[in-house]
Amino acid sequence: MKRSNPLERISEALGGEQNLRQLRKVFGIPSFCYKSPIGWIDIIAEGNRILGASFSEVTPSSQPAFPPTLPVLARTIKLLDIYFARGPIDFAEIPIQLAYATEFQQQVWKAIQQIPHGEVRSYQWIADRIGRPKSARAIGNAVGANPVSILIPCHRVIRSNGALGGYGGGLDRKRHLLALEGHDAEKFK
Repeated sequence: MKRSNPLERISEALGGEQNLRQLRKVFGIPSFCYKSPIGWIDIIAEGNRILGASFSEVTPSSQPAFPPTLPVLARTIKLLDIYFARGPIDFAEIPIQLAYATEFQQQVWKAIQQIPHGEVRSYQWIADRIGRPKSARAIGNAVGANPVSILIPCHRVIRSNGALGGYGGGLDRKRHLLALEGHDAEKFK
């Protein structure tokens, strides 16, 4: 059974992404639906931290004509614009709230953040990096639970045999993101 992140579970309980967006609007939770070349990215913030950034299959019913005034959302949007214009970006400057994650997930996500733009690493590399060399499968589960797609660049994690592995946003998006960073996406199995 695939374990989803808390935002996905809330979305499912509310009957879908559009209802989650409506709930955020009603309660005044700062969020923004970013239109990327490969689909909408729902970005949710609290204070000066990003709580979630994930691809959405649902087009928002309304979109503000201007970016939000919350500085962390405005900065994230600016960096995403640069990233999708093929600029090498390090999203490490964006503060991310990971308090609801397990210690193991936090270790995995911090290791993923160390993968430089334009490079890939294996699940085994992460396992070795965090000192748990026999936990590559558990690493895969933690990677799959990443609530801040692109900001924690889990698309840069592949299998040791060169296969893409999985990706919460779909393998086509993973290939596109890797190509955006200069990889020949066709070389990945």
